[in-house]
Amino acid sequence: MRELTIGKNDAGQRLDRFVSKSLPLLPPALLQKYIRLKRIKCNGARAQRDQRLQEGDVLQLYINDEFFDKPREDNLFLTLFKPSLTIVYEDENLMLLDKRPGLVVHADETEKVNTLINHIQAYLYQKREWNPKWENAFTPALCNRIDRNTGGIVIAAKTAEALRILNQKIKDREIDKRYLCIIHGTPQPREGRLEGYLFKDAVKHRVYVTKTPQKGAKTCCTLYRTLQTKNGLSLVECELITGRTHQIRAQMAAAGHPLLGDGKYGKDPARTYQALYSYKLTFRFTTDAGCLSYLNGKTFTVDRVDFVQEYFS
Repeated sequence: MRELTIGKNDAGQRLDRFVSKSLPLLPPALLQKYIRLKRIKCNGARAQRDQRLQEGDVLQLYINDEFFDKPREDNLFLTLFKPSLTIVYEDENLMLLDKRPGLVVHADETEKVNTLINHIQAYLYQKREWNPKWENAFTPALCNRIDRNTGGIVIAAKTAEALRILNQKIKDREIDKRYLCIIHGTPQPREGRLEGYLFKDAVKHRVYVTKTPQKGAKTCCTLYRTLQTKNGLSLVECELITGRTHQIRAQMAAAGHPLLGDGKYGKDPARTYQALYSYKLTFRFTTDAGCLSYLNGKTFTVDRVDFVQEYFS
């Protein structure tokens, strides 16, 4: 329990608004809940959210210590009272999440709070599976990333051991990730391999694909398979052999088949987001996986891909 004494400059404010400004990490909905549960009192008596504070009033706050910290990028998950996650699979070691298009995975210059990692940390904190004050260094972390405007399966490690193993398995290509996309036209052949060199322009936030080696460029390789064609569009499954930034989008565009709705590499931003989804993940361990060995051979898929239903149902 902590106490706050109301000074002259704070007098006259509503109780809930004063507490909200004093504890910016405390979500508004949780603040109102704590008032109802009498975890916030005024002068030892039950407090009302709209009561006006007087100079000399003493507030008793029965609130977790974390909410008294100053806002920082590593504790903004506390402000999420109702984390929003679509969980494909979860156990004591990891989570597989179906990230919706439009959500960033980590904080960037445009969004600090509403990120996938913050929702994950808020979820685990509220389940009492993780608390930053219990740990010296470890924080639940993402093992792979997906662009803001791409949806699909993201892996989150709940323990340091799982994080180490998963990062190594991804590096060793022992986790098979498949994507669905809709492209303009029909690739020829209908099934094949796209290879080239990918150069990242950090200033323009885009990449370029060439057929010959360039300074600073990295090799890129994507396997593709056409599943359906309809109305000048093709539904294609892609497998990443390398995992470069915007790889599928850039390679398909370079091959003359930009993704539907891709305003950066395509010709017609017909949708809010490009039609690209990481829809399936399979664990294919060829070396020891330690505490994650039980996952070997298991495949996980998302329940629904909206653009598939819209264009190919």
